[in-house]
Amino acid sequence: MKPGTIVGWIWMMLAGMGCAGSGGQSQPPSAENPAPRVKPGLAVLLENNFLIGKKIAVVCNHTARIGQTHLVDTLTTTGVKIVSIFAPEHGFRGQAEAGQSVVDGKDPKTGIPVVSLYGERHGPRQSEISGLDFVVFDVQDVGARFYTYISTLTYVMDACAQAEVELIVLDRPNPNGFFVDGPLMKNAYKSFVGMHNVPIIHGMTVGEYATMVNEEGWLKTGKKAKLHVVTTQNYRHDMRWNDTKMDWVAPSPNLPTPESAELYPVLCWYEGTSVSVGRGTKTPFSVVGFPTSRTFNDTVLGALTLKSTTFTPRPTPGKSANPLYKDQVCHGYLLTLDPQSSGNNRFIAGVELLKLMYKSYDGDKPFFNSFFEKLTGSEQLKADVVADKPSVDIWQSWQEDIDKFKAVRNKYLLYP
Repeated sequence: MKPGTIVGWIWMMLAGMGCAGSGGQSQPPSAENPAPRVKPGLAVLLENNFLIGKKIAVVCNHTARIGQTHLVDTLTTTGVKIVSIFAPEHGFRGQAEAGQSVVDGKDPKTGIPVVSLYGERHGPRQSEISGLDFVVFDVQDVGARFYTYISTLTYVMDACAQAEVELIVLDRPNPNGFFVDGPLMKNAYKSFVGMHNVPIIHGMTVGEYATMVNEEGWLKTGKKAKLHVVTTQNYRHDMRWNDTKMDWVAPSPNLPTPESAELYPVLCWYEGTSVSVGRGTKTPFSVVGFPTSRTFNDTVLGALTLKSTTFTPRPTPGKSANPLYKDQVCHGYLLTLDPQSSGNNRFIAGVELLKLMYKSYDGDKPFFNSFFEKLTGSEQLKADVVADKPSVDIWQSWQEDIDKFKAVRNKYLLYP
């Protein structure tokens, strides 16, 4: 039996359902055998619902669905007693903008209490999960260290470990799961946007990540959660999102497309600068710019094609109530990513773009703010950009750490 998996009758019931250790890995697609649609952990669960008659809490948001079938709406009709819903950043129905506190309340559709894990606290209280049969986690992640869903997962694991309540993670594909890259987090910069010493892109599903956190002893209590991962079926790490044939449900309001999710890893660090990433526009995380009289010329930076553009951020309810440079015309670039580019090429291009924007910036405020180091995980990237080091050298500087991390990561991969 794999470490960290649920014991007893659950393991027996899940053995053939595409769960961790059950041999549910897919074979490489070919012209004769094209890749089948990926089936997320929720679909596997619903095919053989072992939660009937059980008392559970769920950690989920609007992404916990298959098509129009939502985890909560479905389980409540099948004899599963959902005591509470724990909501991560952006809320249970996914309508809160980035950084906005999520408040407690009730789900108007089901009447189930909704408890915020993004506000005054990040994890469940012991009184809220004690006595439950299970806590179930189902959230679509994007595979970036600073995307807070894996931080929420860590807090939930800690709470479950303390309460000795079993945690079930319903796994989903990672749209950035085909590579590992970016500087690693240093201890001095740990925060809710970076809790562990991993690269910006860790290349793991939430189920794999949870297993690594559990088995590497990264929970603050020093205990392990009683963890089981219901794996996806037909997923491979070399897949891009379109290969999964799954519908895209925006995991947060400003990642409306799979392409924006793939650009996100090399654009989110601009949230620690005076550059807009298009919040308050129709193309968030697909543009970069700022108010300036400068002229931007079309260019290609390896995996990134840059087309000069202008955009004006506007207040957008549920997405960005007060975007950077609200109602100001910004000049910059519309970005297109080569869909076949490797992860390495993407990060090298991303660093080159960061250097270009740094050199182009002529605003009144400093280009960098203190949030930049929290997002990148150290002070080094900022120092290298200011020093105008070659982009390839900057990228190369974190590869030794990447190799060490991959050796750890490889122990916990559930998919080929």
